[in-house]
Amino acid sequence: MESQVLIDEAYKRADIRENERIDDLDCNGFCIIQNPSCFCFGMDAVLLANFSAGRTNMKVMDLGTGTGVIPLLMCAKGKGAAFTGLEIQEDMADMAMRSVRLNNAEDRINIINGDINNIRELFPQGSFDMVTSNPPYIKETSGLNNPNSALNIARHEIKVDLEGVIGAASYLLGSGGSFNMVHKPFRLPEIIDIMKRFRLEPKRIQLVQPYVDKEPNMVLIEAVKGAKPFCKMLPTLNVYEKDGSYTKRLLEYYGLDHGIA
Repeated sequence: MESQVLIDEAYKRADIRENERIDDLDCNGFCIIQNPSCFCFGMDAVLLANFSAGRTNMKVMDLGTGTGVIPLLMCAKGKGAAFTGLEIQEDMADMAMRSVRLNNAEDRINIINGDINNIRELFPQGSFDMVTSNPPYIKETSGLNNPNSALNIARHEIKVDLEGVIGAASYLLGSGGSFNMVHKPFRLPEIIDIMKRFRLEPKRIQLVQPYVDKEPNMVLIEAVKGAKPFCKMLPTLNVYEKDGSYTKRLLEYYGLDHGIA
C-alpha cells in the first residue's frame, strides 16, 4: 500500500512520456521512470549497487548508466556525495535525467549524454573516487541480436567494448580509487587481464548463482587503482531458494525484507 501511494504521488509530478511507467525502487522513497518497450534495469544493477562500498564523501561515476538506476540506488543508500551517469543513448539519458528530477536529486546526481570512448574529452583524469559499470556482456560478433536497438546496445559491445570500459574507469580514477563492475563469469580471465593492464588490481570478487546447485551466471568485481596484488573471494550469492522464492539476502537488496525474522 505504501509503495502504491508513493507511485501515485510520483505520477502527479513526473514528466512521463508515451509507454513509460514509474517504478518504486524500495529505497528511501526513490522512484525511477522506465519504458518497458525499450529497456528496464535488471537484477545485475541492483546487485552492483549493493556490492559497491561507497562512502558518503565520494564522487562516483557510472559508465553506461542507462536509465540511471545505479546512481539513483547508490544516492538513496548514501553511498556517495556526488554522482555522474554517462549514457550514449539520448533517450535513455533523458529518461534518467527526468528520474533525477522526480527524486529531487539534481544537487547530487548529474546525467550526461556522451560516449565512453570520448572520456578524455569529457572529464579530467583522476577526477572520481569510484567508478561503477554494468556494461554490455556480449561481444558484438557473438550471440543473437535483439531487434530492439536499445537492448542491443545494452547487451552487445556495439558502442563500447570491455577494454574501452575498463580503460575509461582507470582514466577517471585517482590512485586508490575503486572500480566496481558486474559481468559474466565466463569472461572473468579476460576482465582480470585487462584490469591489470590498466593498473586496476582486483580486490573483491563475488560469484552469483541462481540456485545453490546451479552454475554461477554473474560475477561482481571490485578493483583498486594502483593497489598491490591481494584478492578476496566473497561467499557466493544465491538468488533463489529451492521453492523459487528470493533468498533473504536478495530480499534485503531489493528492500523487501520487512518483517522477515
